[in-house]
Amino acid sequence: MDVFNPLEKQVLVEEHLISREHAAKNAGSGLVVSAEKTLSIMINEEDHLRLQSIHPGFQLEKAWQTIDQIDTELEGELEFAFSASLGYLTACPTNVGTGMRASAMLHLPGLVLSEQINQVIKSVNQIGLAVRGLYGEGTEALGNLFQISNQMTLGESERQILDRLTKVINHLIEHEQNARQKMLQEKGRMVADQLGRAYGVMQHSYSISSKEALNLLSLLILGVDLGILPLSLREKIDELFVLTQPAHLQKAADRKLSAEERDGFRSDLLREKLKSIPSPNIKKLKLQS
Repeated sequence: MDVFNPLEKQVLVEEHLISREHAAKNAGSGLVVSAEKTLSIMINEEDHLRLQSIHPGFQLEKAWQTIDQIDTELEGELEFAFSASLGYLTACPTNVGTGMRASAMLHLPGLVLSEQINQVIKSVNQIGLAVRGLYGEGTEALGNLFQISNQMTLGESERQILDRLTKVINHLIEHEQNARQKMLQEKGRMVADQLGRAYGVMQHSYSISSKEALNLLSLLILGVDLGILPLSLREKIDELFVLTQPAHLQKAADRKLSAEERDGFRSDLLREKLKSIPSPNIKKLKLQS
């Protein structure tokens, strides 16, 4: 980690390849990343090893299988601290047992716009799952993105953790779909207004903050999901979620930028990337007069 400069470390954080804590490490800590960036291994983060597998879509099983295979191969070469009664022994007591955190990043604009999200978060917390923001513990849920993960690692098997998390995520997806449907039926004009404003700001702003950009991109994704914007736009918006982050902007500019310069650079990037997209087809919402 001592060979990376601060900007390069922040780029890795924004790509979810290392934690914010690992970005603060220097000599004595390291990183291994697969070519396709679906696997990263942090060396001497909080524990000696932190293995991480990320896959797009709802692929918890695939992510687990990847980590399980790597874990088994490493166990053939390394002597892990393990207790027959407790399981894996970790630096932080909250990770003792399986040592596994399984999580899914969910896009929940329907629950946020319909003001149901706080109730949902409370319910999820009560059944032993954690709800965190875009970059994990202690971070804000920007762009209506929420990370749902297990809180307990002791007393449950990896399979039980995955099954419980999958069940809860399926319920959340159903709640989100219901919230969107109800919102379209009862508050169609509000949805149209939000999407129209997001489109207008993206097309015509000349200074835009990181937080505002993520929230507006979230609304464009909602527009794609509702069929108001073309499906082909999704990949471009997903890419912009990352490219509009502070470190990625400075990497693209090849120099350190002030906050004001970043806001200007970000708005220029958004206008350029989104200049050819059609305006939202609001007629599909069938608004009531």
